[in-house]
Amino acid sequence: MDLLPGDHHADADAGLATLADLLAGPLLPAARGLLGCLLHAGGVTVRITEVEAYAGTAGDPASHAHRGRTPRNAVMFGPAGHTYVYFTYGMHWCMNVVTGVEGEAAAVLLRAGAVVDGLATARARRPAVRRDVDLARGPARLCATLGIDRAAYGGYLLGDGPVRLRPAASPVPPQAVVAGPRVGVTGAHDLPWRFWLDGDPTVSAYRRHVPRARR
Repeated sequence: MDLLPGDHHADADAGLATLADLLAGPLLPAARGLLGCLLHAGGVTVRITEVEAYAGTAGDPASHAHRGRTPRNAVMFGPAGHTYVYFTYGMHWCMNVVTGVEGEAAAVLLRAGAVVDGLATARARRPAVRRDVDLARGPARLCATLGIDRAAYGGYLLGDGPVRLRPAASPVPPQAVVAGPRVGVTGAHDLPWRFWLDGDPTVSAYRRHVPRARR
């Protein structure tokens, strides 16, 4: 098993416990707190640089759980710390971290990250990418770089499984975090529930949803 920084430090258990408490708490602080965390899968580790928060049935029409529990979104209803992975546009995988109280759907979409380990493997997975900062720039690219697909659905991130999440090596200062509208959503598009590290080159470009004209 590949090791992440901090896996064998004396305070590793305390760090994981703190992260578990964060994920089990309110959605927006959990989303902010994921910035800077390390995500490892498929021999590659990325530092999370951009996320989006999605609530459940309470006032967030952009959420996959807006209309209630289904076989597809069941993991969004908890417990926290598990993965919600879905297929989109018939070709891409995207991954969310489940947050909040069990029974109330909430998840954070991982939108972008910086590769900090396993760069050769990441490049081999995405040979057409010219710049390393673009390897995991966007939710589908992030999953492709890490080799994440349907097999990761429902996995527990804070254990020793194939997809693992670890606390940030150093705390991210509040002033380094920027908030704004989510990218391309069709409902509640003005909610400032997208969070990213200010000035980080791996953060994806903002794209507002444009309604299709009726014919």
